[in-house]
Amino acid sequence: MRVVTGVVAAGVLLGACAPARTGVPGPAPDRAGAGARPVALTPPAPAPAVEPPAIRPGIAPPPGPYAPGFDALHYGIEIALPDTSSAILGRTTALIALVAPRQDTLPLDLTGLAVDSVSVNLSPAPFRYADGKLRVAVPAAAAVGDTLRVRVSYHGHPDDGLIIGRDVHGERSAFADDWPNRARFWFPCIDDPSDKATADIEVAAPSGWRVVANGAEEPALPLPAGWASDTAGHAVTHWATRVPIPTYTMVFGATRFVVAAVPGSEPAGGPASGGPVRVTTWLYPEDTAALRSFRRANEIVAFYSALIAPFPYEKLAHVESSTRFGGMENASAIFYDEKALAQGADIEETVAHETAHQWFGDSVTEEDWHHLWLSEGFATYFAALFFEHADGEARFRQIMARSKAGYLHSEDTARAVIDPAERDLFALLNRNNYDKGAWVLHMLRGLVGDSTFFDGLRRYYRAHANGNALTSDLQHALEAASGRDLGWFFHQWLDEPGYPRIRLAWRWLAAEGAAEITVQQVQPAAWPTFRFPLVLQLTTPRGPLRREVAVSQRQETFRVRLPAAPSAVVADPDAALLLVTEPPAR
Repeated sequence: MRVVTGVVAAGVLLGACAPARTGVPGPAPDRAGAGARPVALTPPAPAPAVEPPAIRPGIAPPPGPYAPGFDALHYGIEIALPDTSSAILGRTTALIALVAPRQDTLPLDLTGLAVDSVSVNLSPAPFRYADGKLRVAVPAAAAVGDTLRVRVSYHGHPDDGLIIGRDVHGERSAFADDWPNRARFWFPCIDDPSDKATADIEVAAPSGWRVVANGAEEPALPLPAGWASDTAGHAVTHWATRVPIPTYTMVFGATRFVVAAVPGSEPAGGPASGGPVRVTTWLYPEDTAALRSFRRANEIVAFYSALIAPFPYEKLAHVESSTRFGGMENASAIFYDEKALAQGADIEETVAHETAHQWFGDSVTEEDWHHLWLSEGFATYFAALFFEHADGEARFRQIMARSKAGYLHSEDTARAVIDPAERDLFALLNRNNYDKGAWVLHMLRGLVGDSTFFDGLRRYYRAHANGNALTSDLQHALEAASGRDLGWFFHQWLDEPGYPRIRLAWRWLAAEGAAEITVQQVQPAAWPTFRFPLVLQLTTPRGPLRREVAVSQRQETFRVRLPAAPSAVVADPDAALLLVTEPPAR
């Protein structure tokens, strides 16, 4: 994801939801019956379904398993879009596995929409809907190892997560925009990155619109019979991904698109097939000049595929959209900010960043939000790697220098990258997770060497593809590849704040034929004492000489034998470390 500022929240764009009312909607009155045992969730008498107040998005859940006892396997999402308003009809059928420990109530995330009916295994089910949770009774006969078929029918005006309105050119459009936990604003789900699932997304959209979503396009299925009058004249499009993805990447976009294959793209090779990948652009008719941002989109996919693993999804669509971010890495359907594309900006760096997320973030997903650097740090660094490959080392150095400056001049230096105390998920979109995360990878590369570094990343990817990972998983993969203990490195750079600020002092010891060099770490006392290999470049009458020393104390002195007295000593001449050299003390 690439962040842009100054974007109005979706709830403001779409207006307030319907007035909140008290009471809990009950099962549909024509579906009396059996299948679920009475529990404390039995609702009051049926009442007209209303839209409750929406909860605030982006609040981190408490530590620990998100929905213990349940594992979402698949979502079948059906959405009917309006011709003129922002109200939708929705039906989602979720396949939920019961895993130990067994629970009596299934908590699904849903907020701001009116629930019309809930069934489990085709029978009406008691439920309670409040405070952003749809709590559904689990049938008494259900046992660990069973799979529940939970169907929820609903309607209303999404307060967030699904942006329905007018694009930058005044045309109506609809775009899902789910990060971090905003999928719950338009379909019921276990809305946490630790629970990934496959999905079918079927959208009934006004005539003339085209719909793009995750996965591959498949034949349309019949929509609910009761929707016929509301979808007259609508076209139905069905997309399906058979690869599990996090809910924050489950999306669709619908408007009057112009669709084109990126030059050189081939028919889809399928997930992990090693074959070619179909790469397309979905742009507004007024903005087809924005194709220049995607001129090397195929090369980017090919580079990451060769470096790490085959492309993990059925296709890759680059989509102009309404999103609060500069780019959003939705699995196989990346969304980009319509304003930037409409203004003619070249966003190729964003394209490389979001494409890298298809491997790191989408396929290998952080299990806990506070390990977001495994997504954003990777995408930031891999974008730089593409330009190093395609344009040369100078471009790579330029990108990394910009990233370093962004971090050093931010307020994020006072906090650790992995920061469990942060409860605002939007606040995790910071320089720590993007820029410092990228530099952590770069320094790991320098520490263990290119071959070992990329071998370790491939091990990490293979072990966690289509699943979840924590920082410890990356550490173990790189330790296995290098045969070295790297715990000290991960701890100081990710669990502690800051970076080394060093000061050099040196003198020539003529009798010994050596330069005595003192390295002092002068960062704040609250920051750690860092351990790092430091390259020193000494300017001598015979030319520059380099020596490497191992720094691990707040102040250390090293002696370097030289053929003659140096005239200057420079630390980290290749800018390979995330550090700052302070001027000598006066």
